[in-house]
Amino acid sequence: MSFTLAITGRPNVGKSTFFNRMLEQRKAIVDDVSGVTRDRQYGIAEWAGKSFNVIDTGGFVANSDDVFEKEIRKQVHFAVEEANAIIFMVDVATGITDLDESMADVLRRSNKPVFLVVNKVDNHERLLEASEFYSLGFEHIFFVSSISGSGTGEILDAVIALMQPEDDASDINGELPKFAIVGQPNVGKSSLLNALIGKERTIVSDIAGTTRDTIHTHYNLFNKEFVLIDTAGIRKKAKVHEDLEFYSVIRAIKAIDEADVCLMMLDAGKGITAQDLSIFALAAKKGKGIVVLVNKWDLVEDKKTNTIKEFEAALKKKFAPFSDVPIIFISVHEKQRIFKSIEAALEVFENRRKKIPTSQLNDVMLKAIEGYKPPVVRGILIKIKYISQLPTHTPAFAFFCNLPDDIKQPYKNYLENQLRQHFNFSGVPVRLFFRKK
Repeated sequence: MSFTLAITGRPNVGKSTFFNRMLEQRKAIVDDVSGVTRDRQYGIAEWAGKSFNVIDTGGFVANSDDVFEKEIRKQVHFAVEEANAIIFMVDVATGITDLDESMADVLRRSNKPVFLVVNKVDNHERLLEASEFYSLGFEHIFFVSSISGSGTGEILDAVIALMQPEDDASDINGELPKFAIVGQPNVGKSSLLNALIGKERTIVSDIAGTTRDTIHTHYNLFNKEFVLIDTAGIRKKAKVHEDLEFYSVIRAIKAIDEADVCLMMLDAGKGITAQDLSIFALAAKKGKGIVVLVNKWDLVEDKKTNTIKEFEAALKKKFAPFSDVPIIFISVHEKQRIFKSIEAALEVFENRRKKIPTSQLNDVMLKAIEGYKPPVVRGILIKIKYISQLPTHTPAFAFFCNLPDDIKQPYKNYLENQLRQHFNFSGVPVRLFFRKK
């Protein structure tokens, strides 16, 4: 079950600056995912060994007739409903405003843990002025400066204190594989689910989703058994394209958290968009398996002998450096290759759980290292002496060597490519760590 933190407040109180500050605390293990509108961002923050999703919402303006502000207001309400905890940001320089009062009223009705964060408290005088915000009646209040980062750590400590011990059900032996169908609206997510289920309703049961409109369907047919997580119900939420995109990303983030493998659907006629790449990058950062499904291939005209190869090469170029992913060209309408997509997802699921015997791993990789040695650094030869697979949920390997900090990205890419070439980790992010020996 994923933990999501939403940052809310009226315009111009420093929400986005604070969002960036939270993520910058752990740059190496945090990914910024571009939002679908100019003031929307999504990211993964990690603190004290725990990670959680962070949503930066637009500025909340109550009772405004402005079209853009009305849409932001709807999005803020939605984010508050979906979040496990909420940061309510205010500005000490302007004090309590009517918009702050309106936002406070919304949050009091939410029954979610709320952290009142008073921003721009960067000296003792402003700390005294900030005491007026106690009158808003929230139990948890923090004083920060987004620019300098002071006070951020205390908030992060309070956030992770709310989190329950994570149960990674996807990695428990005997658990069914979980496949999330993600992608842009109208690419055929619901149609794929229906096509896979067919008319054999007796072997399909709907299980209540952990989030509203996310449906878990138990599939048991043709000797294949798994759980499909469908997020297509999102289409009903709004008519405005911008609003729809916002909901889609939040749903996708939650579905990705629960899944072992993401079936990322694209429209063959439209190709891949910036949001698709953001979802792809997010799934890879979270260590999930990925299978790319190019739907509506039957509608592509002027197909030639090399059309599929050229399309696939263009996609892999976009996905680089993680381009070792299965790409399947399907037509849900014509039921072309839809079951091949499930075969691929099951294979990726097994790749993600794969454990390589240490002796075999060292036999193969030390030979590859001997064939192409690391560059000499400051006249010293880098020696990799031993490799072991780490006991993590997604494939990760530790390389023990004399100068771990001096191994550059090109050589890391070579080692990852050798692992993929010899052990087949297609569709799965592989992580490499270098340690002192």
